[in-house]
Amino acid sequence: MTKGKNTAGSGGRIRKSLEGRGPTPKAEDRVYHKAHRDKLLRERSQARRPGGPKAAANGKGAGADWVVGRNPVYEALQAGLPVRSLYVAEGIERDARLRDIFVYAAEHSLPLLQVTRAELDRMTGAAVHQGVALQLPEYKYADADDLLADALLSDATDTAALLVALDGITDPHNLGAIIRSAAAFGAHGVVIPTRRSASLTAVAWKASAGAAARTPVAKVGNLNQYIERAKKAGYTVIGLAGEAELDIATVPGTADPVLLVIGSEGDGLARLTRERCDHLARIPITSAVESLNASVAAAIALYEISRIRG
Repeated sequence: MTKGKNTAGSGGRIRKSLEGRGPTPKAEDRVYHKAHRDKLLRERSQARRPGGPKAAANGKGAGADWVVGRNPVYEALQAGLPVRSLYVAEGIERDARLRDIFVYAAEHSLPLLQVTRAELDRMTGAAVHQGVALQLPEYKYADADDLLADALLSDATDTAALLVALDGITDPHNLGAIIRSAAAFGAHGVVIPTRRSASLTAVAWKASAGAAARTPVAKVGNLNQYIERAKKAGYTVIGLAGEAELDIATVPGTADPVLLVIGSEGDGLARLTRERCDHLARIPITSAVESLNASVAAAIALYEISRIRG
């Protein structure tokens, strides 16, 4: 009981007047509130920034489609990597390497955008960019089934179709190197799984030494089902396995259309994948070395197939 005079209650009038109004909106969602104006200003500022609001901003380094730093950017340009945008920070000190980048951009009509250092920090996730960064365009993967058919119909060479499928290659350096070897020995394309596989990042592009621009790469949801479709299309499927009895130089069917399957360096081919191969083949090595790097093994196998085909 309260002390003093009794106070008249509202009789539920206030409670009833609030019914149906729902919870109180956040300050930034109330159009008359200062927080709402600040929110709009932030959104407009992000929309004006190069790269948009989705650009890297978490301080964890540049994304997979970025090359940062003066030497890496110049080397990427020299290697023929495709360029979506080339960024340079305002007011940075110019040196010979930066002048080389400017000259290359001018000679090849590349888009060169000047931004503040803070903007470049944000876009590259606070990576050490030395005032310059390059962003690659999104890679357009080929259709895996079209690649099967196109390789069979290709008249680019006098040899039969040759495709390379990768099972568990997660290192982009290895992916790029395998694409480079595939191009060097006349393969018609490379197939990678959509999951648990490296993709065509800036690292892979650079490791391919430009071959990724000439050799189609396709993604497939289920590699084992793709192998079955390749066999029905007339391909001989050869899997590389260190414990195989057949030498890669003596595998039958290499003169026919071939799908060469390469596993990861650590685990090799998955069990289901090796069960679907027509042949398992090994690369003879001395006992002093237990295994070869996946990209090295791919290059040797592709060379042997090319040599056998003459």
